[in-house]
Amino acid sequence: MAAKSVSALPYELVSIGNCTDRTLAHDLVSPVDLPTYKTSAMDGYAVSGAGPWKIVGEIKAGAPMRGALIAGTAVGIATGAVIPEGTFAILRWENAQVTGEMVSGSVRADADIRPAGLECRCGEVIAKAGTVLTPSWIGLLASAGFDGLEVIRKPRVEIILLGDELQLAGIPSDGLVRDSLGPQLPSWLSRMGLDTVAITYVADEISLVIAAISTACTRAEVVITTGGTAAGPRDHVHGAISALGGSLIIDSVKARPGYHMLLASLRGVSLLGLPGNPQSAILSLFTLGQPLFDSLLGRPFQELQSVSIRAEIVTAPGYTKLVLGNIMALNLKRAHT
Repeated sequence: MAAKSVSALPYELVSIGNCTDRTLAHDLVSPVDLPTYKTSAMDGYAVSGAGPWKIVGEIKAGAPMRGALIAGTAVGIATGAVIPEGTFAILRWENAQVTGEMVSGSVRADADIRPAGLECRCGEVIAKAGTVLTPSWIGLLASAGFDGLEVIRKPRVEIILLGDELQLAGIPSDGLVRDSLGPQLPSWLSRMGLDTVAITYVADEISLVIAAISTACTRAEVVITTGGTAAGPRDHVHGAISALGGSLIIDSVKARPGYHMLLASLRGVSLLGLPGNPQSAILSLFTLGQPLFDSLLGRPFQELQSVSIRAEIVTAPGYTKLVLGNIMALNLKRAHT
């Protein structure tokens, strides 16, 4: 339901060097064969016909030979250099015996010749819309000649931390609780592909909560609140949503921890209400927030994987138990065998 509540944001053209971790807006078709030319896979000699061969020159990477190689001749060639016409094979440097102007050695036809289009062909889709661009993707797309890419704009998010009890620095005292969500939420959101534009601390007063949410809706696609989602006398998120004419999409989830998570729509802006407890808040961020963020970024819906666990997890009847933990490589291996 969270994933279906929003659509992908508009795209923007970004220099390819700044596209790491961004999301492709469209399928990308290769404008060239990769490799673009028939190239040498090794340092050595490009030879033509039967040996021994007379050495008639040298080819460097980026400086192709003009004309064809004549039978009985050879040219020194660097890895990545363009193969001249008439080449029988590449004789590796370490397998070559050079005597004066002659070179000899044993080589099979087409040895160490990397054909054009080995990695992909011109016109082939090499990356699909929704792909999250890793450094490896950036390298591949740069080699295909792309200078800029159309990527989905990062969703802007504003964080509103609610609570009279929050202490922002130092060791907690006088019944206060040291805020641990303010320092960590922006990092989580950055990893999820979002851009945090503001963090606001607001006391548990209904008028202040309404004002903070209203202002946040003018400068963000997503507003995240922490705390205030229950039904206590100092819990004002539901009241603020109602006062601002918003509509609830999800109002609590039968999960422990994280029961009091919610999702609402306000003036076309998504409001994600996280519980105030830090563990519940982070679990709710991934449970309810991740599908929402992926849809805004145009990323495909990710089915949860199954893993094996060593200990039984017990929860109340009718509830889903959410557990923070590490997925070990050993467990993943067993799950796939």
